[in-house]
Amino acid sequence: MQQINLLIENYLSKLYMPTIHWTDVTEILIIAFLLYYILLWIKNTRAWALLKGVLVIAAFVLIAVIFKMNTILWIVTNLFSIAAIAIVVVLQPELRKALEELGRKNFFSFIVTDASKLDDGHFSDRTINEIVKASVEMGKAKTGALIVIQNEQPLGEYERTGIDVDGIVSSQLLINIFEHNTPLHDGAVIVKDNRITAATCYLPLSDNMELSKELGTRHRAGVGISEVTDSMTVIVSEETGKISVAYGGKLERGLDAENLRETLRVIQDKPVEEKKRKLWKGKGRLRNEK
Repeated sequence: MQQINLLIENYLSKLYMPTIHWTDVTEILIIAFLLYYILLWIKNTRAWALLKGVLVIAAFVLIAVIFKMNTILWIVTNLFSIAAIAIVVVLQPELRKALEELGRKNFFSFIVTDASKLDDGHFSDRTINEIVKASVEMGKAKTGALIVIQNEQPLGEYERTGIDVDGIVSSQLLINIFEHNTPLHDGAVIVKDNRITAATCYLPLSDNMELSKELGTRHRAGVGISEVTDSMTVIVSEETGKISVAYGGKLERGLDAENLRETLRVIQDKPVEEKKRKLWKGKGRLRNEK
């Protein structure tokens, strides 16, 4: 038993235990945080497919190293610096967007909170009701409409393509803007908080090949803006009068007033209402099961 204890003591005495300071722990947390968000960014952009391609090339390079294929290794060595520049050029839009999102992040939001946002969220219930009312009325009259509602990401670059309005959201104003043969009816309206900031705005068109061929430019523009931002777009078809919503690159069609109202609450960011809605849906499912 004493020999075992001596062996353990000798082993432990040879172990080197570095002194850990609070700065070391902080450094580890910062590196872990950065690595997590870099991997998250790679997964949600074209860099994910590019990374898989790079891994395939790395596998071939590893094989070349193992079997000492000097010609391939020489080519890889000379192309490495050019490849690094090419990756930056290819990912320039994603890198720019990532830096913009980093600049928009409010890391101290848990310390400083906006009381008005806690009450109304990004926009009030009145704004939701006015958008729903206008959409239903325009649907009945088969008046085409494209209403982009800002979420967390600012839409300043798209607002600059249109005409400044800066008016309180109301159903009458929305209907008048999209009325046929009026100066502002062509293009999209952008809603920020509880105000219409701009009209006749140009939006990027979606190149999603899975979208139905019967959808026109208005629907493709609605899906397109939802692919590049976190906004939600309400679309009223001029041909059928049906109401659709584009969010997160997906299109939901044929909504009625109540469904549209519930969909808009998704980005309202109103904690109390969110809880009530979940409770209401739970009760609804319970009633259906009964």
